Amino acid sequence: MTQLRVGIVGVGVMGSDHAERVARKTSGARLVAVSDADHPRAEALARRLSGGSASSVRVVEDPLDLIAADDVDAVILASPGFAHAEQLFACLEHGKPVLCEKPLTMDAASALEVVEAEHKGGRQLIQVGFMRRFDPEYAALKQLLDSGELGRTLLLHNVHRNKSAPPTFRSEMIVRDSMVHEVDVARWLFGDEITRITVHTPKPTSLVGDGVRDPQLAVFELANGAMADVEVFVNFQVGYEVRCEAVAERGSATIGLGSGVFTRAGGQWGGAMPADFRVRFEQAYDLEVQRWVDATLRGEIDGPGAWDGYAAAAVCEAGLESLQTGKPADVALADRGKVLG
Repeated sequence: MTQLRVGIVGVGVMGSDHAERVARKTSGARLVAVSDADHPRAEALARRLSGGSASSVRVVEDPLDLIAADDVDAVILASPGFAHAEQLFACLEHGKPVLCEKPLTMDAASALEVVEAEHKGGRQLIQVGFMRRFDPEYAALKQLLDSGELGRTLLLHNVHRNKSAPPTFRSEMIVRDSMVHEVDVARWLFGDEITRITVHTPKPTSLVGDGVRDPQLAVFELANGAMADVEVFVNFQVGYEVRCEAVAERGSATIGLGSGVFTRAGGQWGGAMPADFRVRFEQAYDLEVQRWVDATLRGEIDGPGAWDGYAAAAVCEAGLESLQTGKPADVALADRGKVLG
């Protein structure tokens, strides 16, 4: 196989962005089909990416039919999280490699079932869309920490701020849909599992509805004794800001300090702040999808797998418990050796 025929399930903000990426920027891949509950949106996207006609990119009404289609070699899942479990099981059943946007599933139990089903099939097919691992700054930080140049990594400080979020974005979603990225970053940079999480909720911004706890401050405790914290603020108003500082025995390293050209003029200084995640992490998404395509053509995966999606789901589940109780919550994680041994 020299070209991967890709189908995309879910063409909202993230899915349509991926569709454009596969159709126009990714080598070795061709977008052949899309599916979305909003059929007019899917039709409009297919026409645009087909140059005005729907002959090149077809619209499939049922996402399970897209997954099963003979002319679809691999699938990108950008559908709502509640639909992922059924769609992932379908991908496994049909032997289709899949790049699944987070979350893997909506809870740890179903995520573990996905891990077990993939393992039973004898081949890794699932890659999870934790794209920060592909961002050049994060990749450089990982390389530096792994080199041992700074000694052992002891602490990790994270900031994750969005300009705004819709009124439907509730407190639980801040944990499951935003904080989950820092969960994966901490596991990846430390190379170990998170065993306990505490979610603190300071005085909320006045710009959210009743009951929404924004911002949130979480503390992760890892099995190796290291710790990480993250401030998540999804109605920051200024722009999209993501920073990470690693503190080690012989120094520290920080990424995400600026975007674009830093200027000094007219008695002011500063730089641009991106409006949303698609701008800040555009290169990471490009690299993620390209490497997924390249690896899939080799019969491999090249990124976070189903276990990483499950582990993140387990941490977020404990995070939701801590959010409700205000107390630390232990992470209930299955024994990896027994599951994948």
